[in-house]
Amino acid sequence: MEREERLHRLAVAAADLVAPGMLVGLGTGTTANAVIRELGARVARGLDFTGVATSRRTAALAAELDIPLISLDEAGLLDLGIDGADEIDPSLDAIKGRGGALLHEKLVALACAEYVLVAATEKDVRQLGERTPLPVEIVPFGWPQTADRLAACGLHPSLRPAPGDASAPWTTDNGGYLLDCATGPMADPASIAATVKATPGVVEHGLFLGIARMALQVDPDGNLIRRQRPE
Repeated sequence: MEREERLHRLAVAAADLVAPGMLVGLGTGTTANAVIRELGARVARGLDFTGVATSRRTAALAAELDIPLISLDEAGLLDLGIDGADEIDPSLDAIKGRGGALLHEKLVALACAEYVLVAATEKDVRQLGERTPLPVEIVPFGWPQTADRLAACGLHPSLRPAPGDASAPWTTDNGGYLLDCATGPMADPASIAATVKATPGVVEHGLFLGIARMALQVDPDGNLIRRQRPE
């Protein structure tokens, strides 16, 4: 099945989780955008809910679709969060951050009563880090030294270039830089998460551990799969 049709099926199923009156965290990235567009179509047909955006790009798309938005500060506890993932392991732990919004995505995710990952089944891995580097947001000041500290931990960081300009660093909505760390398969992602978080200069990492309780996925044939976190 064509990719766009698969994305549409996934977006429809994810949008079905949104009930009237909900406060909903809206993720960042291609898959999240498909969900947001489906929700925008439902708002046009009368669905009443309020979103909390995880990036300026998401906020701009939601505004274009007339989805009401409030800030995370105003929202407090959210009913539901829906976001994509770069890798998902059997426990529904994930790597996120290829879209460059991992800090806001994580803050919104942690404020959600229910947090759902949406992704194609191609994002499934046995161990996190098998196919995707770990994004790490850092402060720009002294970034080479921060990268050296992460390299000393065996994480092999590289500075992510800005889209369309390899001579400039990618800058997040917070003004941070992103290091993509080639960890390889992680036998103990919690230990790596703790090591990265404790490194001076690091703002946040893209390991989302113990957050998602459900993953809604679509396989190459367009079949929808619902996975629950193992008890």
